[in-house]
Amino acid sequence: MQTIDFSPFYRSTVGFDRLFNRLDTLVGQEAKTYPPYNIERTGDDAYRISIAVAGFSNGDIAVETKENSLVVKGAKPAESGEVKREFLHRGIAERAFELRFQLADYVEVQGATLENGLLHLDLKRELPEGKKARTIPVNGSTSAIEDKSVN
Repeated sequence: MQTIDFSPFYRSTVGFDRLFNRLDTLVGQEAKTYPPYNIERTGDDAYRISIAVAGFSNGDIAVETKENSLVVKGAKPAESGEVKREFLHRGIAERAFELRFQLADYVEVQGATLENGLLHLDLKRELPEGKKARTIPVNGSTSAIEDKSVN
C-alpha cells in the first residue's frame, strides 16, 4: 500500500485542510468496480455520471445528496416464492450496490434519468453571485501631473 505524507502542505497552506483530509481518506479506500460508471465533463461547469444498472428499474434505485456527498443505492426486491427462476448462466449480477461520490463546493445534482440500462446523473456547479469574479473599477484623480522640477 502506498502512503503519502501531506504534512508539508499543511505547513505552507491555509484553508485547504478539508482537501488534504479527503485525500488522506481516499488513499485507504478500495476502488469500487461494481457497477461500472463513467464521469464526464459536459460543459464548463457541467458534469455527468453514467452508471450501468442493467436489470434495475426506477423503483430499485435511490439517489441521495447531503452536503457535499452523493450516494447512489440500488437493490432488487426479494423474489416472491411463486416464480422461481433457474439460471443456466448468470452474467447480469443484479446485486445490491452503493456508490459514494464526494462533490466539490456548489456542485448540485440537476436531474437523474434511467434509459437503456444506464442511470445518468447530471450535475452542475452553480457559484453564488458573491463568489463569482467581478471587475472592480479603478478610480483616480483626473488632474494632470505637472513638472515642478527646478532647472
